Amino acid sequence: MKIYTGGGDQGKTSLFSGERVFKAHARIDAYGDVDELNSVLGALTAALPVQAAEIGTVIARLQADLMKVGAWLATSPESPALAQIEALTAADAAALEAAIDHLDASLPTLRSFILPGGHPAAAWAHIARTVCRRAERDLVALAGREPVGEWTIRYLNRLSDALFVMARY
Repeated sequence: MKIYTGGGDQGKTSLFSGERVFKAHARIDAYGDVDELNSVLGALTAALPVQAAEIGTVIARLQADLMKVGAWLATSPESPALAQIEALTAADAAALEAAIDHLDASLPTLRSFILPGGHPAAAWAHIARTVCRRAERDLVALAGREPVGEWTIRYLNRLSDALFVMARY
């Protein structure tokens, strides 16, 4: 099987549900940002020190959740295929909030702004946070025109908070 198809050579791509849309479509921007975020989380995981294995476990769940988001966004809201896609739920958001609270409990009180950097894993966490914020902005823009999933915006908002806490951790 060839990796390239030539199908996108005219500036269009296929959604998971089969429709062809322009690559500049807001839906493509949104799931492209989510895909980029997932890749940055992979880089963060690769940079984690051995003693931060707990964060690696959290990130693995985040990546699985982002795959749900990407699949949902890659499917037209009118498509019957959407019924087959697992969407984020209140439980996913609650699990993320619990992870934030758990990691934050071991950190000193934040008394000033911090600059991104430090350990390579912390720097990757800050990069992931900024990519997450962009994904959230693009998702909000898309939500003004099309459904994006009930919990998706809230989840990405919490995810950027989690990445900030991970950078500090």
